[in-house]
Amino acid sequence: MLISVIIPAYNEINTISFLIEKVEGTSYNKEIIIVDDGSSDGTREYLSSRFTTYGSQPALITEPVMDRSIDASGGGFSTNVKVIFHEKNAGKGAAIRSGIKVAVGDIIVIQDADLEYDPKDYPTLFEPIIEGNADVVYGSRFLGGTHRVFFFWHYVGNKFITLVSNMFTDLNLTDMETCYKAFKREALEGIQIESNRFGFEPEITAKISKKGCRIYEVPISYYGRSYEEGKKITWKDGLKAVFTIVKYNLFRK
Repeated sequence: MLISVIIPAYNEINTISFLIEKVEGTSYNKEIIIVDDGSSDGTREYLSSRFTTYGSQPALITEPVMDRSIDASGGGFSTNVKVIFHEKNAGKGAAIRSGIKVAVGDIIVIQDADLEYDPKDYPTLFEPIIEGNADVVYGSRFLGGTHRVFFFWHYVGNKFITLVSNMFTDLNLTDMETCYKAFKREALEGIQIESNRFGFEPEITAKISKKGCRIYEVPISYYGRSYEEGKKITWKDGLKAVFTIVKYNLFRK
């Protein structure tokens, strides 16, 4: 079974190399798809120097970029690595959309580049799919996993947005906004992602719910960071999420 790990990255020079090493260190047959979303802090240059890239035309990608064996000095990666560059910052949803276009895995998982989510949780995340029980698995930060104690109002906002989403989808998710979402390839077939920013989360939730996918939740660890450390989501994204919930549950198929 091949795992496609999609990593949207925007200005993550302080974490991107560590995250790649963590993902590469997981014991799965996998490909890593990194989508640099117009970074200006050196992330783009780092990826350019480390990997051959597809450039800015993801629709034209037809073959892997790199397949190197890891050595004791950490000089290479045994995993297939694909790197896509967006010329301008378009948002997380746009980066995921580019990644999905080139993913060939049996399971597709979203992995943020900021180290808030730990790839050591992959076995828990993938198990319901591998065992044939689920089409989609959400990794919940609120089901008992280790987490950094941080940002009360973010917690309240997240729970409220999840509640509103559940009211429309008739699901009982505890963490709709989680980054960790794993999909059987078939679950994403026929779904077109339209949201460019953080609206991806409520949009994909609405669409997999309408499709009748079997959705599971599992506990994951979470190491939240501060805005000084690079956190990007704001209260404005929360308001847009509510609009997106209504839009894709009531007015879009």
